[in-house]
Amino acid sequence: MTWEDFKAMSDTLPLQPGVYRYLDENETILYVGKAKNLKNRVSSYFGDRKDMPFKTRTMVKHAHRLEFTIVETEADALLLESSLIKEHQPRYNVMLKDGKSYSYICIKNERFPRVFITRNVIRDGSTYFGPYTSKFRVKIILDLIKQLFPLRTCSLSLTEENITAGKFKICLEYHIKNCQGPCEGLEEEASYNEKILQIKNILKGNFGEVVRHFKNQMQHFAENLEFEKAHQLKDKLSAFEDYQSKSTVVSTTIRDVDVFSIASDEKEAYINYLRVVNGALIHIHTQELVKNLDDDEKDLLEYAIPILRERFDSFAPEILVPFEIEIAEKLQITIPKIGDKKKLLELSEKNVQYHMLQKRRDEASKTRKQTPAERILRTLQNDLQMSELPMHLECFDNSNIQGTNPVSSCVVFKNAKPSKKGL
Repeated sequence: MTWEDFKAMSDTLPLQPGVYRYLDENETILYVGKAKNLKNRVSSYFGDRKDMPFKTRTMVKHAHRLEFTIVETEADALLLESSLIKEHQPRYNVMLKDGKSYSYICIKNERFPRVFITRNVIRDGSTYFGPYTSKFRVKIILDLIKQLFPLRTCSLSLTEENITAGKFKICLEYHIKNCQGPCEGLEEEASYNEKILQIKNILKGNFGEVVRHFKNQMQHFAENLEFEKAHQLKDKLSAFEDYQSKSTVVSTTIRDVDVFSIASDEKEAYINYLRVVNGALIHIHTQELVKNLDDDEKDLLEYAIPILRERFDSFAPEILVPFEIEIAEKLQITIPKIGDKKKLLELSEKNVQYHMLQKRRDEASKTRKQTPAERILRTLQNDLQMSELPMHLECFDNSNIQGTNPVSSCVVFKNAKPSKKGL
């Protein structure tokens, strides 16, 4: 891309968070980057920066075009960037190629569940919350959970038979009051599971149930004149509200789905496709279609979905669409109303609308674009109030000496340029 190419598209870049991708002439992704403000971030590649690394200048030199995807938050941009880098392994990306993933909080599927940090999502019935872009934030959350709800940290198999047989002994964690001793039957399973339920509510952001739970505890402390403990519970509960992290582009509740949305005008239709694999958004594509007179959005979407799925080798058993459609392939067709799937569909709709708007602006800018000669002629036409463009101009200069010896000269301009052979 050149500076002129960028200037032509700069007005269409959004001032929103998102992910941008540089592609070469073979449509291979060269670089994936994230931005809090897409327009400002992309502009930095084309300024007069003497400190720009040689590798970056080389990447821009080989870039043929630019794609971008807008998201809701800067954290979502970070997560989407990670997914795309791992999927496409761009040549000029260095970070995030090592396969590391973001942190989750896992509530293990076991008797007396443990709660811990993990980077690996294992489909064994355990519950995962996240992903969290800051491991520091996750540690703070776990510290707060540990203060509010004493839980076990050991990996012992706490089956009813093992506990009854007395196979385990309480450890230091019990004595320093970080655990209430379920390994020796000192804590009932129902009481422990109630704490797990409240932890899930906190991590989901369902504070209503948690508030009622703690209000009952605070009332109990107040009745026993333990006002300091009641106040501590109130402060700790308030602290949780700042550490909730949710994402549109990565989800542990969704596995493999394809998301489709459509926008159209009188001449063209645009279909946005999001591919989600193992809960991560790994591919974004917007397909343009030329409309016939009798085409509606339902027909166009039914036509495009099988083609896009085949092109990108998708075998997802479920597709998310904005309205009812009928296709020959046996798939679960979902029109989401709430939840993570609804957010994915809204993300797709937002991007397809922006793509259509950008296309219109590009076409309008091409229509308005004038050559220097046209600009001069337009200015001359307006200044002289002419009905047509002065494509051919003849300028005469007459001179004489007190009425004798007349002399004339003529210069000719064609398309705002001198024409020496114009006569």
